[in-house]
Amino acid sequence: MTMKRVLLAALTFTLALGFNALVMAQTSDPLPSWNDGKAKQSVIEFVSKVTTRASPDFVPPAERIATFDNDGTLWTEQPMYTQLAFALDRVKALASQHPEWNTTQPFKAVLDNDFDTLAALGEKGLVELVMATHTGMSTAEFEAIVKEWLGKARHPRFKRPYTELVYQPMLELLKYLRANGFKTYIVSGGGVEFMRPMTDSVYGIPPEQVIGSSIKTQYQMKDGTPVLIRLPQIDFIDDKTGKPVGINKFIGRRPIAAFGNSAGDREMLEWTGAGGGARLMMLVLHDDAGREYAYGPANGLPDTKFGTFPSTLMQEAGERGWVVISMEKDWKRVFVFER
Repeated sequence: MTMKRVLLAALTFTLALGFNALVMAQTSDPLPSWNDGKAKQSVIEFVSKVTTRASPDFVPPAERIATFDNDGTLWTEQPMYTQLAFALDRVKALASQHPEWNTTQPFKAVLDNDFDTLAALGEKGLVELVMATHTGMSTAEFEAIVKEWLGKARHPRFKRPYTELVYQPMLELLKYLRANGFKTYIVSGGGVEFMRPMTDSVYGIPPEQVIGSSIKTQYQMKDGTPVLIRLPQIDFIDDKTGKPVGINKFIGRRPIAAFGNSAGDREMLEWTGAGGGARLMMLVLHDDAGREYAYGPANGLPDTKFGTFPSTLMQEAGERGWVVISMEKDWKRVFVFER
């Protein structure tokens, strides 16, 4: 065989490999853990519309912003928010240094495992717990404490690390969007510095793309080294109406896609949908008590204090064309550890 024929054969083989890879990429299922249906089809059709140059709905890559709530949207939020479980463990770990907690609420309720009383204390009680257990240290010290806890803590029902209690279908969705030029952000009511230590390794979302509630920090010199000290003062609450504010403040672009699961995400979806062009707004409905949890109270599901999905939100979703994802019907697989 002449050198020319060898080169021609090599070129043909290379092109064939490339073509086959392209065909496989185009025909493979980008969302294998999703059942075929409206939810899955809505995602694929939306991505096609905004990424096809000939489409009237084409969106330049720089404007392809997608925002995701965290608790109940990317990982489980029952029987309580993961950060609340962290705060309760911190109270118990620090209790020996604070004998007054044995007779002072909300700390007494935590030490007595009296969750009815704790729930009755409401948001004020939760803020007190956070202020007492999340402050008075540097940001680096807090990050180390969070990482250690996430490495040791186990979910009470599934007996696995909380970082394994993430939803496989949503991981596929994040990957699919990024593969199509989207920049994905977390916009959560959870503490931003509680989430950042794990979001990159778990979701592929770097810390600078995480927006959350925050407490005030102060620059100080400590033994000749500059540190940021976490103060017992609220800085920003990234929930409900705070979510659009946070998006505007920290991203500077209105999302074209937003994903949530509760009344706390309502305003984020409204803000996203108010923009022009193609938009995708989706809500995860937890209606699978067997594989995860079932709660609402929409659709007659049990009520909950964490991640409430009220009937008014379901009604608004129908009126505005938001897509509701049924965990039971739309997901073949829920958690990453399932086979």
